[in-house]
Amino acid sequence: MEVTKELLQMDLYALLGIEEKAADKEVKKAYRQKALSCHPDKNPDNPRAAELFHQLSQALEVLTDAAARAAYDKVRKAKKQAAERTQKLDEKRKKVKLDLEARERQAQAQGNEEEEETWSTTRLEQEIARLREEGSRQLEEQQRLMQEQIRQDREQRLRGETESTEGKGTPKLKLKWKCKKEDELQGGYSREVLLQLLQKYGEILNLVLSGKKAGTAIVEFATVKAAELAVQNEVGLVDNPLKLSWLEGQPQGTAGTSYPSKGSVVSERDYESLVMMRMRQAAERQQLITRMQQEDEGQPT
Repeated sequence: MEVTKELLQMDLYALLGIEEKAADKEVKKAYRQKALSCHPDKNPDNPRAAELFHQLSQALEVLTDAAARAAYDKVRKAKKQAAERTQKLDEKRKKVKLDLEARERQAQAQGNEEEEETWSTTRLEQEIARLREEGSRQLEEQQRLMQEQIRQDREQRLRGETESTEGKGTPKLKLKWKCKKEDELQGGYSREVLLQLLQKYGEILNLVLSGKKAGTAIVEFATVKAAELAVQNEVGLVDNPLKLSWLEGQPQGTAGTSYPSKGSVVSERDYESLVMMRMRQAAERQQLITRMQQEDEGQPT
């Protein structure tokens, strides 16, 4: 069995980092620590993580079952003794030529030991097959606990990210523009057009056009910074300006848009230059939207 051969090539105790006489409690604790560090969900970019996680799961199955562990220990001991014999033989070969008679006796003894190892291997295969048929309750329980811990870690991280954002609640803005109730074109602002205008400031979680009042919509941004940029910079279409105002999540110390007025400390010339610049930007955006709509309809640009 391929899995068994793979197991025989591994030192399960070394894999988990525990002693040979470790109790079940120590085996489970070592498994959780190792498996958490290489869980595929926490290591999506590491192709070796899934393989190592599978090997750790096999080690837990064998070492937490008394019969399977006994069979494995027997195979492990036989392999260790064989390695020691090989090392000793190599050392002797460096010093003297082995006696033919001694080699024959050793070969006979080794044949008996190999027969014992084969029997132990067969027993281990049977125990592993039994574990698979019965289902490994130990493995399922440990993996359940591990998944729960991963879920708690993820929730804690998300809570920390939420608490670190400015303002309260998800940032939401109210959008207004001129639109008659019977206008099927909605004053030039379809949902797709609004998304095209606002997505450049950041991720949009939701955008809803009002079904009761024409020319109004609500947009929900993923971050306060994106909402701030939209309020400060977006003017909409040239022939139908877009007005943005805060509904929820407005940071403290801000009060609406940052547009200067003629009565502010900004000079009238600077104010007119700013308005002209934003009108040009809006005209460019309108041309882009018109070109996209024509491409969607199959019209030549």
